[in-house]
Amino acid sequence: MTKLKVGIIGCGGIANGKHMPSLSKIDTVEMTAFCDIIPERAEKAAKEYGVDGARVYEDYTEMLQKEELDVVHVCTPNNAHAPASIAAMEAGCHVMCEKPMAKTVKEAEAMLEAHIRTGKKLTIGYQNRFRSDSQYLKKVCERGDLGEIYFAKAHALRRRAVPTWGVFLDEEKQGGGPLIDIGTHALDLTLWCMDNYDVKSVKGTVYKKLGDQKDTGNAWGDWDPEKYTVEDSAFGFITMADGATIILESSWAINMLDTKEAKTTLAGTLGGADMNDGLRLNKADLGKLVVTKPALDAAGVDFYDGVGDDPALNEATQWINAVLEDKEPIVKPEQALVVTKVLEAIYESAKTGKTIEF
Repeated sequence: MTKLKVGIIGCGGIANGKHMPSLSKIDTVEMTAFCDIIPERAEKAAKEYGVDGARVYEDYTEMLQKEELDVVHVCTPNNAHAPASIAAMEAGCHVMCEKPMAKTVKEAEAMLEAHIRTGKKLTIGYQNRFRSDSQYLKKVCERGDLGEIYFAKAHALRRRAVPTWGVFLDEEKQGGGPLIDIGTHALDLTLWCMDNYDVKSVKGTVYKKLGDQKDTGNAWGDWDPEKYTVEDSAFGFITMADGATIILESSWAINMLDTKEAKTTLAGTLGGADMNDGLRLNKADLGKLVVTKPALDAAGVDFYDGVGDDPALNEATQWINAVLEDKEPIVKPEQALVVTKVLEAIYESAKTGKTIEF
């Protein structure tokens, strides 16, 4: 059996919570090298997930020089996505980079250029595409059940769930707050279901209204206002070239009860769909308005690769199979670049008060 040698750059929360546990369940993978600027984290990861003799590094450039790796997973803060991914592709590795593609459009474009220049595969970690409800909805859209999808909402709203660990509150390292962190998932899911990436214009508003408060009721404990350098909510009005409209809503902290994360609402000429109470499909039929809720247990879903409703494992399985079988991954870098362009346009629009034309 062919086994791919995988290296991990960044052994923090997302690597431990998603990437390494999923890769450890795939027979065609062996994790042979681990890198983190905090060596103890890399050593811990090597012991838990590495093969015998797995090596540990503090500098990913040294790892890429000394190791013969097939695949690299980049699980760093956003400002390191581009340099680490580009270096890995230039070293001959296929790259899975955690979302968002990059901190800035310029960096994301450089990643896409390196992917094309080196011929190495590049994908971005939008695992919400691999949920059973997302997969079912995508097939419904592809079959044309909704008709022309002309209006959508991308939902990423938390009432009080500000991540207080790591660098999430650091604008310099992350590039932003909830918009670039969880809004990116909702927008990716919406664009993918619509299969529409031709953006005409973006208008955005960004708020930091709750970041200075102290008695917060936050899910992970009160944040430190001194370290809170990003927005707490952001909203975008996106017009597509074909006239379709998308409203993007994102927050880590907002005084709303109707919260939902990594979900989409779609309205088409023949029907609609939302993820508000499970996946719901709606249409008019025989003169009546009809709502249906598909049963999305694992046994009833025809998955592309992998089994069961484990989005992280499904994502990793299709990615590794794409490398082994020389196929395109489900999440294409060209698509992820459009997401980054829209996010940056929302931030820019909020600063300038202007609509950003694409």
